[in-house]
Amino acid sequence: MKIVVCIKQVPDTTDVRIDPETRTLVREGVESITNPFDEYAVEEALLTREEYGGEVHIITMGPPQAIEVLKNALAVGADYAYLISDIAFAGADTWATAYTLAQAIKKIGTVDLVACGKQAIDGDTAQVGPGVATQLGMPQLTYVSKVREIDLENKRIVVERMLEDGKEIIESSLPALITVVKDINEPRLPSLLGIKKAAKAEIPTWTIKDLPLDKVKCGLEGSPTEVVRVFTPEPREGGEILEGELTETIPLLMDKLMEAKVIK
Repeated sequence: MKIVVCIKQVPDTTDVRIDPETRTLVREGVESITNPFDEYAVEEALLTREEYGGEVHIITMGPPQAIEVLKNALAVGADYAYLISDIAFAGADTWATAYTLAQAIKKIGTVDLVACGKQAIDGDTAQVGPGVATQLGMPQLTYVSKVREIDLENKRIVVERMLEDGKEIIESSLPALITVVKDINEPRLPSLLGIKKAAKAEIPTWTIKDLPLDKVKCGLEGSPTEVVRVFTPEPREGGEILEGELTETIPLLMDKLMEAKVIK
């Protein structure tokens, strides 16, 4: 069974900066981490390999420094890793990113399962995983909280999806793409041997010349999304806390809401 996991290097949430001219995240020189949701996708791929056999391939698109998240994935047990990096990919929106990742997956070859975290913590769009599935023509199973069954002979998968008010059990054909939530497992820690092996690993870098893609669909120029303005919202004024018994505070709250014309 061949599994591909798409991961992303993201800025630490305490250190996010935006370039006012390009209107994109500043990544160079910024403390970065593996997108937390992607760690669960890597773990699920490893668990699936342990049960059904096969190999786990990890890909990420980003600047040269993104190779660190690939090393982290190799350290916990992934078999192969690939860095998708080229200045031509810079500034890509979710559509252009999904397109480029899909072409990289095609280069890897025929796969049975693609796994992603449900979203990246820097953009929070949850669009790249489904976008990759669309580009590859695969069924997409989002917000997966449990993989119940994989039948390789009949090419089918059964999963549980997390909903706001419960769970949904759904069956799909393979190959398919899943995006996972953190309830699905508990990511393992790398072993000392795994860390040493990852440090010595030679990770190939694929540039725009190495992938079967249309150059006009890549990077900032190939992104249909346009960021018109980036700004920091004005700080909100302090609110008011109503203290006392509910019988006293509820009528007072209603009066204040009507006075502010929030309700009538």
